[in-house]
Amino acid sequence: MTQLISEGECLYCKEKFSKATINGHLQKHLAGKSKENKPGKSFLLKVEPNPKWGSSPFFLSLWVDGEATIGNVDNLLRGIWLECCGHMSSFTNPKNKPKRGAWDFFETENLLMKGKIEEYEKLMEETNGEIPKIRKVKEVFYKGMKIDYEYDFGSTTSLQLAISNEYPAKADKKIVLLSRNEPLEILCDICKKEPATEICNVCAGDEESVFCKKCAKKHAKTCTDFADYAAMPVVNSPRMGVCAYEGGSIDKQRDGVYKKP
Repeated sequence: MTQLISEGECLYCKEKFSKATINGHLQKHLAGKSKENKPGKSFLLKVEPNPKWGSSPFFLSLWVDGEATIGNVDNLLRGIWLECCGHMSSFTNPKNKPKRGAWDFFETENLLMKGKIEEYEKLMEETNGEIPKIRKVKEVFYKGMKIDYEYDFGSTTSLQLAISNEYPAKADKKIVLLSRNEPLEILCDICKKEPATEICNVCAGDEESVFCKKCAKKHAKTCTDFADYAAMPVVNSPRMGVCAYEGGSIDKQRDGVYKKP
């Protein structure tokens, strides 16, 4: 597959910018918004697949109000990029090293069920650095911070949240989707001409694993798994082709297949 061009449209001016420059541009808009909005605290985030696993064209730019919870961010990520089977997820501050080794899931859950929030948060922070989803982001985020996120502890999708900037004002709502990479120009591995619409999750990583509608029928004749269960839709998400993921429920207009101009 050729290198994919990653660019996203600014929510405010509708111009398109590269993944590397979009947040720099958005800061100009948010600087103005922070003067107009009510006093408070908000944060500009860049979300992308965790760079430790290699570069990726996928990204989200988010404006998050300080009163939003970590759980609200989790719900957004699930809705736009990840949710398939109700898997567990976690936010972790990589700078917080474990102090007690493996944490006891039942102990923490019992504390939460009994309403002992402070004890729950303390235990979570002492065990594996995981950030409780009940915490407000203004209690956790700061400019320059990077947070590791994982969805599904089996077929894991690993992301990184980087806090680009913070503002002394409330956001327009809990989470504002400022930009997202446009559908990528993923072309069929066989004909090399038409946009790919299906991916074979058995052949993923091979020279031929994404196909247009016509060539998908050819692949089905040589790959019985594809014809049986391995055919999945091409979607605008780093979880494409993983588990049972078939697309998001948020920003669906940009969740589909690349369209030729």
